[in-house]
Amino acid sequence: MPRNMSAWVDLTIHLAIMLVLVFFLACYDRVLAGAGLLVWTCLVFFARERCRERAKKFERYCRNVVQHISEMATYAIESLPQSILIVDEDGRVQWSNERLTQALGFKPEQGTDARDFWPGLIIEPVWGTEGEYVFAQGEHYYKVRHTPVPLPPHQQPLMTLYVQDITDYEQMRSDYALSRTVLAYIQIDNYDEVMQGQTDAEQASMLLAVNQQVGAWARHLGGFLRHVSDDQYVAVFDRQALNQAMQEKFDVLDKVRQIQSTNRLPVTLSMGVGVVETQSLMELGQQAKASLDLALGRGGDQVAVNIGGKNQFFGGRAKAVEKHTRVKARVVAHAIREIMEGADAIYIMGHHNEDFDCFGAAIGIARMARQLDKPVHIVLSDMNEGVDKFFELMEDKPEYASLFIHEDELTQLTALKPVLFVADTHIPHLVAAPSLLERIPQVIVIDHHRRSESFIKNPLLVYIEPASSSTSELVTELLMYFSDDMQLSRIDATALYSGIVVDTKNFAVQTGVRTFDAAAYLRRSGADPVMVRHLFRTDFATTVMLAKAEAVAESYPGGLIVSSIAEVRPNSQVIAAQAADSLLRIEDVQMSIVVFQLNESTVGISARSTGEMNVQVIMEHFGGGGHQNVAGAQIKDGDLAAIKQEVLEVSQAYIKEYEQDESNTAAGRKKIG
Repeated sequence: MPRNMSAWVDLTIHLAIMLVLVFFLACYDRVLAGAGLLVWTCLVFFARERCRERAKKFERYCRNVVQHISEMATYAIESLPQSILIVDEDGRVQWSNERLTQALGFKPEQGTDARDFWPGLIIEPVWGTEGEYVFAQGEHYYKVRHTPVPLPPHQQPLMTLYVQDITDYEQMRSDYALSRTVLAYIQIDNYDEVMQGQTDAEQASMLLAVNQQVGAWARHLGGFLRHVSDDQYVAVFDRQALNQAMQEKFDVLDKVRQIQSTNRLPVTLSMGVGVVETQSLMELGQQAKASLDLALGRGGDQVAVNIGGKNQFFGGRAKAVEKHTRVKARVVAHAIREIMEGADAIYIMGHHNEDFDCFGAAIGIARMARQLDKPVHIVLSDMNEGVDKFFELMEDKPEYASLFIHEDELTQLTALKPVLFVADTHIPHLVAAPSLLERIPQVIVIDHHRRSESFIKNPLLVYIEPASSSTSELVTELLMYFSDDMQLSRIDATALYSGIVVDTKNFAVQTGVRTFDAAAYLRRSGADPVMVRHLFRTDFATTVMLAKAEAVAESYPGGLIVSSIAEVRPNSQVIAAQAADSLLRIEDVQMSIVVFQLNESTVGISARSTGEMNVQVIMEHFGGGGHQNVAGAQIKDGDLAAIKQEVLEVSQAYIKEYEQDESNTAAGRKKIG
C-alpha cells in the first residue's frame, strides 16, 4: 500500500473515532458536544487540504523519477569514485564508466584487452568468483573487487571489476611498516679465543677497532648502538634501516672479520635481529635473543633475522673456531649426570638412517647410563644398513642384547621420569622416532651440526658445538668428565672412534686439538683401528657404483665438481656420500656435490667442502642442512636432471659471491696493514 494511502486510512480511522466520542458527549452536555463537533469539522477540513498537498507532491515526485530514472542511474554510476569495467573471459573490455577514462587519460575502446593498460590485472585465476585483490602498476596500487555478471546460461559470461586507486593508503601502510622498531643483539662470538695471549694494550686496541666498525655501521643505518659488555652490543633502528642492511648483506661482518688479533685469529660477529610486528617490546627482546642463539648455534659469523616468524640468514662464511678449553664439556657432563640420576629410564635416538657418528654417540651416552645402573635403550629407525656390521659384532655380547629397540616396541612407557637423548641431529622430523619427542617431556640434545631454523621444542638441555668434528667427539669429552672410574669396553670405544673417523674423513677435515685428544682417550680405552677398517669395507657392487659416480663428475670454475647417480640402490645415500668425499680429494676442488636418486619419488643431495666454503648454506636452499663441511638435502617429487641444474646454478652463484667477499676482505686487510 502506498505511504500516502496508508496515512489517509489512519487519519480517517482517527476522525471516525473522534466523531463517535462527540455523539457520546452530546448525551450528557449538548453545548460541550457542539464545541467538539466544531473542532472535529476544522480537523476534517485541515486534513483534507493536507492530504491534497501531499498527493500533489507525490505526483510530481513520481513524474520526475519515472521520467528520469535511467538518466539518474547513469549519472550515479558515472560519478562513483571507482573505475568500473565489464570484461569477458579473455579480459577484453565490454563496457567502462567515465571514471576509468579519467584515470587512464583516454577511453578504452570496446574489445581492448584490459591488461594492455593494466598489466598487473588478474583475470583468469579469479574468473567466475567474488573477491578482491591488490595489484601494483608503476608507482600506484589498485584494489580490485571482482564479481560475475548474472546472465542467462546461453549468453557470453561477463565479470564486473570495480577498481579503486589505494596508493595513498598503501603508502601510509608502507611508511608505517618501515617505521617499526628493530632490535639487534650483537656479540663477538670468538671473544675468548682472540683475546687469549694478548696484552692489555693489544686487547684494548682490538676492541677499539671493533667498536669503531660496529659504531660506524650503526650510524650509517641511522640507528642507536649501546656497548653493554666487553663482547656484546645492543642496536635499535627501524625497519627501513634493516632493509638497507639486508640489501648490503650485513657487510659489517666482513669489515670486522678483517680485524685480526696478534694470534692471527680474525674477529667474527654474530647477530640476532627481531622485528616488531604485533608483539610487545618484551617479546621483541626474546625474539632477538633467540635469533642470536640460533646464529651462534650455526657456528657464528652470521646474522639471523626473524621477520614474521621466518628466519633469514646472512654471512656464515668463516669456519667455526674450536674452543681451546673443555670447561663447557665439564659443566654439561655434570648436568647430564644429575639429570640421569633423577631419571628412572633413559632412551637414546639419533637421526633417521643412522651413520657411524650417530651410532657411536648413542653407544657413548648408553655407557653413561649404565655407569649409573639406569635402564637404557637405543631407539633405532627402520633404515640402519650403514651400521649393520656393528650389530654383527654385538651379537655374542649379552650386555647389548636388550639395548636396541624400535619405535613400534614402545607401545607404552611405564617409566614415571623418562629422559630422552637426541644425538647427531636437532631437527624434529629427522629423528629416528619422532613420536618420542611428544611422549617424553625431558629431552637433551647433543649435536655438532650448525643449528637450523627447525629445532626440537623446549629441550631440557642443549649441547651444540659446530666447531667440533663430530657428535662422537662431544660425547667422548663428556665421558671424560662424567665419572672418575669410567671404563669403556672395546666395542664402546671402537664405536665412538669410528664416528670420529667417518666425520673427519680419517682425521683429514674439521679436526682440532680436542679431536686428537678424544681419539687418544678412545685408543687408550681399547678402540681398535683394525675393526674400524673392517667396518668401512664395501662390497664389489658398491665399489663399481662409486667408480661410475666419479667417472661422470664434471668440474666447474671456482673449485666446484658435480656428479649424479640416476640408479636407485638400497645404499645409494652411502654411495653418494662416499663419492662426494672421494671427489673432494681431487686437486683444486673445494666443493663437491652429488645428486642421486634416493628412491622413485625422492632426489637426494650430498655436499662436501674442504672448509673454505659453507655447503650448509647451499643445502638450506633445498630445504636441507648439516655442517659447514658436510651437508645434504632431500627433495620430494623432484626431477634429478632439473635439480642437478638448480644445484649447479645455486653453487656457482654462491662461489661468485664468496670470491667477491674474499677479494674485499683481502683488500681490507691490505689497507689495514
